[in-house]
Amino acid sequence: MSERTPLLHYRLSTSVNEQSGEHQPCLPREAVEQSPAVYRRKSAHHSRPKKLSTFFGVVIPTLLSMFSVVVFLRIGFVVGQCGLYQAIAMFLVAYFIISMTVLSVCAISTNGALDAGGAYYMISRALGPEFGGSLGVMFFLANVCSSALYILGLVEAIVATFGLPEDGVSPAGSLQVLPAGYWWSLLYATGILLLCLLVCLVGAEIYAKASFIIFLVVMLVLATIFISFFAVRPRTILLPATPPIHNGTGPQPPTMANFTGFKLNTLLGNLDADYAVDYTTGTMMSFATVFAVMFNGCTGIMAGSNMSGDLKNPSYSIPRGTITAVIFTFIIYNLLSLMVACSCDRILLQRDYSFLRDINVWNPLVTVGVYSSTMSAAMSNLIGASRILYALARDDLFGTVLSPAKKTSGNGNPWVSVLLSWFLVQLVLFTGKLNTIASIVTIFFLLVYAAVDLACLALEWASAPNFRPTFRYFTWHTCVLGIVGCAVMMFLINSIYASASIAFMLLLLLLIHYLSPTSSWGYISQALIFHQVRKYLLMLDVRKDHVKFWRPQVLLMVSNPRSSVGLITFINDIKKSGLYVLGHVQLGDLDTLPSDPLQCRYDSWLSLVDHLNIKAFVNLTLADSVRHGVQHLLFISGLGGMRPNTLVLGFYDDCTPKDKLTDHNLADATVPTQDPEDERPPYHFPALRASIDGKEEGNGENGKVMGPQEYVAVIADAMKMMKNVALARYFHQFDRASTISSSPGKGALYVDVWPVNLLRPDSSSYVDTCSLFLLQLACVLNMVRAWRHARLRLFLCVEEGRSLRGSEGKLGQLLKELRIKANVYTVPWDQQVALHWQRQGEAGKRRPSRQSRREEEGLGNKGLFEEEEGDDDYVNSFPSNATRLSDEYLLAVNRLILEQARPPPAVRFLYLPRPPADTRRYTAYLRQLDLLTKDLGPTLLIHGVTPVLTTDL
Repeated sequence: MSERTPLLHYRLSTSVNEQSGEHQPCLPREAVEQSPAVYRRKSAHHSRPKKLSTFFGVVIPTLLSMFSVVVFLRIGFVVGQCGLYQAIAMFLVAYFIISMTVLSVCAISTNGALDAGGAYYMISRALGPEFGGSLGVMFFLANVCSSALYILGLVEAIVATFGLPEDGVSPAGSLQVLPAGYWWSLLYATGILLLCLLVCLVGAEIYAKASFIIFLVVMLVLATIFISFFAVRPRTILLPATPPIHNGTGPQPPTMANFTGFKLNTLLGNLDADYAVDYTTGTMMSFATVFAVMFNGCTGIMAGSNMSGDLKNPSYSIPRGTITAVIFTFIIYNLLSLMVACSCDRILLQRDYSFLRDINVWNPLVTVGVYSSTMSAAMSNLIGASRILYALARDDLFGTVLSPAKKTSGNGNPWVSVLLSWFLVQLVLFTGKLNTIASIVTIFFLLVYAAVDLACLALEWASAPNFRPTFRYFTWHTCVLGIVGCAVMMFLINSIYASASIAFMLLLLLLIHYLSPTSSWGYISQALIFHQVRKYLLMLDVRKDHVKFWRPQVLLMVSNPRSSVGLITFINDIKKSGLYVLGHVQLGDLDTLPSDPLQCRYDSWLSLVDHLNIKAFVNLTLADSVRHGVQHLLFISGLGGMRPNTLVLGFYDDCTPKDKLTDHNLADATVPTQDPEDERPPYHFPALRASIDGKEEGNGENGKVMGPQEYVAVIADAMKMMKNVALARYFHQFDRASTISSSPGKGALYVDVWPVNLLRPDSSSYVDTCSLFLLQLACVLNMVRAWRHARLRLFLCVEEGRSLRGSEGKLGQLLKELRIKANVYTVPWDQQVALHWQRQGEAGKRRPSRQSRREEEGLGNKGLFEEEEGDDDYVNSFPSNATRLSDEYLLAVNRLILEQARPPPAVRFLYLPRPPADTRRYTAYLRQLDLLTKDLGPTLLIHGVTPVLTTDL
């Protein structure tokens, strides 16, 4: 979405409000995050004049950045050390890498409007603030170091021409009058940097005009150099004086070398590599160190992109200008390498880096070209660094640290950023030698180029419909080749510097992620995740589901999160890496509303998810009743093979809800904004009711309630849809933090499981589908890290005449086969069962025949381990005589459960029977559950409809 789209939404929304006067539609999040004041500032920035064309804004800066130190001072160094073969191979490798990057730059720059910042703007808008900010800093440092490198190259040329000899005596009539040495060179570099600073403070326009003049001079000098190879006769050249080696003993370096003109013997002598000591630094050269120096002649490809904020049409100019400059420099570099190899002996190339001046038809002209090109390249990198720093500051990625860098002059020149960049370049100048920082500069640029390729690759792989650049000469293959090439060369040049640079970038990435800056740029990670999730969801075939890989996928219905914090956090533990959906039903009719009332509520719910640190999705629906709303969510929640298989509801009772969530706490969980004018509306949920007449669901703030009949109907609907059902009671008493922390020793935390249908006193089976489902959920909870030290207690109800040890042993064997670790306790309940049969008016307990049971209830799900077909349906159903279950029996069973709870458990799992087939008995069903679970503390009534356990491998 473009930056101006939210403002369009904002204006449309406000106009609707003014016209209707009734409904206040919710503003999109982007419109809330970016107030009109922010847009006024942005529009003011966009309204500044942009005057540079393709030639002046891209071609010239790029050519001058690439033609500088290498073309005049290091072309002989490269050929002399590597030989012609390796020199051409180096140029091919270097230009292959930058060509892949140029294709990526062209693709990104033609996909939308560019602003100031060049490569940083491209990367940040493609990869998001974390990658964009960290790589922006790396690119800024690369430009700072590169500017220092060019200035040191200029100082080297000045000292070579005007510096005093080692003995301090200048020959008569010589121009060598400048003192030489480290501190003098630093002084000269500082003066040159001040001159660059003055030009950059004036602005980009004067820099472009100065660059054009320098460009003409450089082209003239290049023309004379090519002419000189043909016009100048062979000659002997005096080499620069170097300190004696071996303390003056042994063979000393030569003092003379030859320019032979075009000769085959000279070419043959320069074909192969002959690495020697660099006379300026005294270090032995290798392929990697020479490539590091040479690659600096290719790092100027971003010079035009850095000027994107000053171009008339960046999307048009950057591709055409950059490609033109790259092709031109490649041709010039290879022609120069060939001519140098054919006409200069190796001693001259290795011992005199300014030999082009000595063989030129007019010596001072090359000196002027060196000074002009290096000065221009230094200014180009300095002004590029300042623009990147300004863009970083404007995006507020580092909070208030870079706030001063936002300041600009009347014509839009970021003068504070220029001053900060100048100060850092001055610090780098203390290194003193060009070849010393060449490796660092090259690695920084390679890292940025790899990031640009990565940004383009991510956009291509995300397959976003809005990524449709007008430049089409790229594929994901070119992006991958560019990334691999950059990575390989980084570690070949210097593995320590490369590793340190990547580590520093990752540190910056973590810092920006910690600061959590807001942005409306869009995150490529979200597009890539969407692309991959869609692909894998299509591969997730529900026809291949197997009980061995079953996991709970929960839809938790939440009326008001204020009273449901304990339940929400508990279900997050029990989901076992499965799908977790928070569902909510808003009562209403879309036909009577001007817009969807749910859209503006999602932010509050998502903030709740962040605040509670749970892994859940949010699904809201609008319906005329809670029952229909739950049906909607059960039908449509999830996607493909990821759909809820378990419905969790709060219990229907008269407990007064307690607010466990305050607006203050929830607001603290929201992402802070950087701009004081960019404040979000408060995130809150409706206040809780003081008292209720029934269980409230959905739109409670409008007084809507759900009756017991509808509540039980929701349970019955879920079971018809083959969903497992859990009813959660007293979870307003559950506090996960205090529950977990209050059990420091192993075994101090208990989970009680009662796998018997307590509303069926005439059956004590514990191996039906529902009982096994209880066992599975309890085991899943015990597998969660926070609950691993909890102990499962399994209570087995038995009657007189049945072997207590036999029942306990049989259940223990079953648990062993199912790999469930639990303590089994047998609980006699003859007294409780007797109360039931007394109510029935029978002399003794008599279990109905199987045929009569079949007549009472229809067949249901078949148990996994049942011996007789149809027993499962009998056990997990609601009895036809439930209306005659006495309160005394239910309260007695309730007391039995409480008596066994020593010490009391953190949570109980009880058996939930099916609702009765006769809807007239729904109220009685709910009342039985209420009496059964009275004052039990956090309790889950669970009914399972599908097999979830297996003993197979």
